[in-house]
Amino acid sequence: MENGTDTVCRTRIAPYAHVIIDNLDGTGLALFSLLTAMTAIALLIFLDEAYYMYKKVHGPRKTLMIWINGSAPVITIAACVGMWIPRSSMITDLTASVFLAVFIHKFQLMMVRECGGKNEFLRKFGNQKLQLSTGPCCCCCICLPRKDIHSRTIFVLKLGTFQFAFLKITLMFLAIVMWTDDIFNVFDLSPFGPALWFNIIYGVSTVLALWSVGIMFNLVRHTLSDTNIIPKFVTYQCVVILTQLQTAIINILGNMGIFPCSPPLPGPARASYVNQQLLIMEMFMTTLLFRLLYRRKYETLSNEDDTDNLQSNILDVNGNAMEGKLQYA
Repeated sequence: MENGTDTVCRTRIAPYAHVIIDNLDGTGLALFSLLTAMTAIALLIFLDEAYYMYKKVHGPRKTLMIWINGSAPVITIAACVGMWIPRSSMITDLTASVFLAVFIHKFQLMMVRECGGKNEFLRKFGNQKLQLSTGPCCCCCICLPRKDIHSRTIFVLKLGTFQFAFLKITLMFLAIVMWTDDIFNVFDLSPFGPALWFNIIYGVSTVLALWSVGIMFNLVRHTLSDTNIIPKFVTYQCVVILTQLQTAIINILGNMGIFPCSPPLPGPARASYVNQQLLIMEMFMTTLLFRLLYRRKYETLSNEDDTDNLQSNILDVNGNAMEGKLQYA
């Protein structure tokens, strides 16, 4: 049957999961099994990392590290679910995007935390100037003057990534609500559909968030060189590019008909299908890199928090001793 007359190709609706499974041959079943196994291994690696961090890392750094290390496994799981259940691809893609937004915000908070917290950050960099002409706004912001660094500066930079996480969660909720009423269609990019305007808001919000992280990184990269901040930042950029840019390009190609219809998968669903398989392999490798980069420094990085806890305990002991003496007197 020709693609133009085929029902699947004409409606462009993704098939049900049982249709995909029934049409798998030996090679396809082996590929699905391999990618599912990679997803399970990535999850096990993260659980091991989370347990290690729970035992070895103290203070706010523990939560930040768990969030950052959990980004790649969560995206892998979302892609695996979308691969097995094609009709869930919109929800799984939105879930991965929301977790990515939180990951970007947590990565920025981690850089402040690695400098010793907000007060220590201001002590180290309070006499420096903040360079605003950095990626991805290095061209349009080259004429902007350097800014002084103070508490409001840190707040604005944090707000730049927080707005991304907030908008992602809010727009995801609205998209799912409109999708249930058949108003939102991720493949409908016409000016009269909400998907186009959602994507524009996503794009602007993403650029602002990446700009905030880039400004912070350029400021702390020399100070935090002993914590592998440059490889961590490169890995962070890879996650953003693979989950945002790669997904956007493949989805656009699918909507343009570059991916031909191949029943039971129409063109857009096939593009999403390819992207999910790529993401599973890419995020699996990223999970291994996260384990290599983040685990080795935990014990040394926890010394500051241990010192703070020790000082707090000493103060409590001295305070209790003074109260005892007053009561005795």
